[in-house]
Amino acid sequence: SKEKFERTKPHVNVGTIGHVDHGKTTLTAAICTTLAKIYGGVAKDFASIDNAPEERERGITISTSHVEYDTPERHYAHVDCPGHADYVKNMITGAAQMDGGILVVAATDGPMPQTREHILLGRQVGIPFIVVFMNKCDMVDDEELLELVEMEVRELLSEYDYPGDDLPVIQGSALGALNGEKEWEDKIIELATALDTYIPLPERAVDMPFLLPIEDVFSIQGRGTVVTGRIERGILRVGDEVEIVGIKETTLSTCTGVEMFRKLLDEGRAGENVGALLRGTKRDDVERGQVLAAKGSINPHTKFESEVYVLSKDEGGRHTPFFKGYRPQFYFRTTDVTGDITLP
Repeated sequence: SKEKFERTKPHVNVGTIGHVDHGKTTLTAAICTTLAKIYGGVAKDFASIDNAPEERERGITISTSHVEYDTPERHYAHVDCPGHADYVKNMITGAAQMDGGILVVAATDGPMPQTREHILLGRQVGIPFIVVFMNKCDMVDDEELLELVEMEVRELLSEYDYPGDDLPVIQGSALGALNGEKEWEDKIIELATALDTYIPLPERAVDMPFLLPIEDVFSIQGRGTVVTGRIERGILRVGDEVEIVGIKETTLSTCTGVEMFRKLLDEGRAGENVGALLRGTKRDDVERGQVLAAKGSINPHTKFESEVYVLSKDEGGRHTPFFKGYRPQFYFRTTDVTGDITLP
């Protein structure tokens, strides 16, 4: 019996990564088609996924396909990007935060240079869990060769600090499943079960430590200083000790009131726009661009190493190169700060 889509199912974000032509898009289509057939839902074919629409995210053009599918346990949102640069852009803009990745490796080729790049990229941008789908297994009739490829993939993942020995590896054929061959459809179900069991549910924003990027500051006669902004994560309760972090030395304060739409509340939660009244904090001690955070939850840095995507001229980027010592503006939540760049 087909289940109707329940909004109450937990949502998990996943995506396919791996070498070009190893079958990421075919697998995406196979998952959609097979799960729709078995659990109900809308199937999407290869062509509609492969023709990835271009999206603009913060002025950057990214080609990405988004599909959704259901298992009895969960609702998945799945991204599939055609090119390596699209993944880098996706990760940087946060257009696709993945709770887990499906690494696709063709059994006919084994790990290739981009396989390694994508694993490294997953590590750098924080894809916390990886499940492996060895594709095109119907084209390899040597059992030992399949074992060898699986071993290579596991070793490669371990090299980048993923638990290579323990994570699920499913040997299948995306094309076989798309063609409705039962033995390969079963492998897609096995993959879906691995996603359900191996990728934990993401922690919801409301369960994380409190953080509010400060948008505005003003003082109320006789009551003190109020900061306003949208709570990014966690809960702010009246009486909580909070730290004011960023731009200057970190200072400690106590929240003595939370307001929303001019009403006083006991607490504000992730996603809500609130005003927080701070005891003993002067108007000039706080400024837009700082954050209000749960005590001890944030360690501010003035230096960090990063992976960057440099906008091309067509994407609105610079027309001329930049060099060591270049001083651009860095945008952090509600403000921008000038910093300088040291190139490798």
